[in-house]
Amino acid sequence: MDGNGRWANRRGLPRNEGHRKGVENVEKIVEKAGELGIRYLTLYAFSAENWKRPKAEVNALMGLLESFLKKQRKQLLKQKIRLHTIGRVEELPTSVFKLLNKVKADTSHFEDNHLILALNYGARNEVLDAVERYTAAIQSGTELQEGELQWETFSNYLDTSGIPDPEIVIRTSGEQRISNFLLMQSAYSEYLFSPVCWPDFGPDLLEEALLEYRNRERRFGKTGAQIEQEKLLSTKSSS
Repeated sequence: MDGNGRWANRRGLPRNEGHRKGVENVEKIVEKAGELGIRYLTLYAFSAENWKRPKAEVNALMGLLESFLKKQRKQLLKQKIRLHTIGRVEELPTSVFKLLNKVKADTSHFEDNHLILALNYGARNEVLDAVERYTAAIQSGTELQEGELQWETFSNYLDTSGIPDPEIVIRTSGEQRISNFLLMQSAYSEYLFSPVCWPDFGPDLLEEALLEYRNRERRFGKTGAQIEQEKLLSTKSSS
């Protein structure tokens, strides 16, 4: 969700006003995602590198996150959306960490729709943490080491364990880089880079992005001819 600061700068406003408008847009996008039948929505809200920003801006972001959680708790319960987090959330301010855990616990029984917040998240950190968890499981005997390590096994130790890999990754504001986001999970994702800053990336643009995604062919290493043949066989078997 990139471009809050630039959105504000272009309007002669403080950067924090851009972040505030960005949070407002999150609420709209979450609602629209539900209408479109998107079961899993992951939002990169605060990266592990964002601590390098000015302290006043970081404090403002943490305050906005806390306000968002307090406000959205009722909406998540009403819409039956389960909240997840990925990243080293234990390093967030204590009040934010406790509130996150409360909202996650309050929504943990929902199974159909999921909102994942990436907070203090970095894909490289995630891999290191997963290696440590996997190693600890081997040492404790809870994970049996038999032959070569398979991705299906290792992925269970990532922060996203139990969450499907993203089908499409959207980055706003015109930047065309991944910025340490879900590097492992997005190996076969479709990418869409929008020139629009996050506060202006409204529900209509989300819908347009999904329409573009549907027109793409996902081959997963296969040829286009193979994909067409599989579609044909699938159609025949279902008819």
